[in-house]
Amino acid sequence: MFYYSKEELELLKKIENSPTYKLAEDDKGFLKEYETRGVRLELDYLKAELTMQKFGIKHTIVVFGSARILPQAVAKKRVDELLEKGINGLELKRATTALNNSYYYEDARELGRIVGKSGKGVNDDSIMIMTGGGPGIMEAANRGAYEVGAKSIGLNIKLPHEQHPNPYITPELCFLFHYFATRKLHFFQRSKGMVVYPGGFGTMDELFELLTLKQTGSMQQIPVVLVGKQWWKNFLNIEFLLEEGMISPQDLDLFIMVDSAKEAWEHIISWHKSNNTPLF
Repeated sequence: MFYYSKEELELLKKIENSPTYKLAEDDKGFLKEYETRGVRLELDYLKAELTMQKFGIKHTIVVFGSARILPQAVAKKRVDELLEKGINGLELKRATTALNNSYYYEDARELGRIVGKSGKGVNDDSIMIMTGGGPGIMEAANRGAYEVGAKSIGLNIKLPHEQHPNPYITPELCFLFHYFATRKLHFFQRSKGMVVYPGGFGTMDELFELLTLKQTGSMQQIPVVLVGKQWWKNFLNIEFLLEEGMISPQDLDLFIMVDSAKEAWEHIISWHKSNNTPLF
């Protein structure tokens, strides 16, 4: 290009700096356009899929539940601080409720330990805990697996407000998704059991989509376990739906309620034995 004039070199520079001159894969503006959403969906799915294939992950136990449930020690400290300051009323009531609900954090933590030690031991990656990757119940299940030296998976989602992964996920198995749809697909794709703890809108969204897929035969049949019988009975009046003719009697068998991680795991094992679908 030694024979180009200064003016011609400036023109050339403008061409080389134009977004249209970039490779499509390097052009973030192009990839974020409305028309390329299908490509983004595919990439959102493939990144995690290819990584899990690489690690040979075939079976998962998926744990859903509230991001707001605290570890027992943290919840107790909050109650103690309020009592020491003589603070009561609504603030103490909420802190006491959080302390009562911390049972579920510790139970999900125990479930992580149980699954982490299952199979042929902690180095057996044939079945693995998978969560939404955030705090609360998700953190607890990942934490339990971490405490026994087992790997676990976290599927985080990009939200308008900042969300960090919990520190107990296996780093190379922590993913960040843009689309809820592709994230849910990964939750359901390898699952050999769903364990659902108390939660809010997000947990209910995941649970009811799962029940719908099971009810309509749109996914493989797997055991679904709700932990915390009384909590779920207070929230979910499934008999009312049956009485109103909104569901069929057999839909009552789409899930089971238990009170502990131990019961949840025993049901999952028993279900797979009964259906001749071994976990390991």
